[in-house]
Amino acid sequence: MYDDSAAKFETDVETRFGVSRRDFLKFCAAMAATMGLPKGADAQIAAAITKKERPSVIWLHHQECTGCSESLLRSEHPTLEKLILDIISLDYHETLFAAAGHQAEAARKAAMEKNKGKYILVVEGAIPMKDGGIYCKIGGQTSYELTKEVAAHAAAIVAVGSCASWGGMPSTPPNPTGSTGVAEALGRKDVVTIPGCPPNPYNILATIVHFLTFGALPKVDELGRPTFAYGRLIHDNCERRSHFDAGRFALEFGDPGHRKGYCLYKLGCKGPETYANCPSILFNDVGTGSWPVGTGHPCIGCTEKHIGFEKPIHALATLKTNPPTSYPRIVEEQGAGASVAAAAVVAGVAGLAIGAGMKIAGNLGKSETKDGE
Repeated sequence: MYDDSAAKFETDVETRFGVSRRDFLKFCAAMAATMGLPKGADAQIAAAITKKERPSVIWLHHQECTGCSESLLRSEHPTLEKLILDIISLDYHETLFAAAGHQAEAARKAAMEKNKGKYILVVEGAIPMKDGGIYCKIGGQTSYELTKEVAAHAAAIVAVGSCASWGGMPSTPPNPTGSTGVAEALGRKDVVTIPGCPPNPYNILATIVHFLTFGALPKVDELGRPTFAYGRLIHDNCERRSHFDAGRFALEFGDPGHRKGYCLYKLGCKGPETYANCPSILFNDVGTGSWPVGTGHPCIGCTEKHIGFEKPIHALATLKTNPPTSYPRIVEEQGAGASVAAAAVVAGVAGLAIGAGMKIAGNLGKSETKDGE
């Protein structure tokens, strides 16, 4: 499979990445599985990572909370410092840089010049466009100017997080800074978007690994999202789906259904209208159920424009399938039954003659007069 012997390959992996050959190959297999690649792709990924030159990555920050970078920093198996930074050459990242000011900008320009036409541009955060984009500036340039400059000679552009993908939180109404996503700001259709607040770090890494291995970005949908990650509804893979199909819903936080793990649709879960692989790959390897719905909170639809940050959490999702919204409550309320007096009245009405009897029946249920007559 490799030109080098297995022993040398194992030594190289342990020396360069600080992980065992077994863990490294498991990582490559996981990347291949995440991207839905055919059998044998893990070997191609392993060869590309170990033999090819690390791609230069320039990572820009705009209107955001840095949560996307924080999510990436907390990825595991292997950890970021042992593998991710050895897969890519992160030549510019304002949060992780030791350098600052003129030194940081000089490093960016040097990386762009050295890797012209070959580097990957990653953008985190929305780009404000109102009033000439003055609401976010880096190194004397507006977000738009800086992104346009770096994008001009990038081999690939990746928008990381919902803010960079479609505007996210900064673009919610009334959107005072005119924030928007990278693709819309640049007017380009070749931007790969990885929405999420934050996006899963494996979706970010898998996209970059795909480019490194095959020399092209992964297949995307009409919104620029990789289909391996955003090709199916959360609802389709949710561990609570069987409860949805059976009509078992939590109606309040902490009610019997919520404690039993019933479907959260009636609590406002947006899984039925949100495309993402959250229930399949979970978050940060902390165990089973490590994603919002798994912990008992409805999905807010953060990967979807006009749903995340705009549609109220309690609002019902627009279902892509026929909604069983008429199912009974988990613990259906029971009536107390008719009282003896009420039964007597009904029986009396039923037996009265037409005319006077209908007059009396028409008055049943009406309130008494003010005088108590």
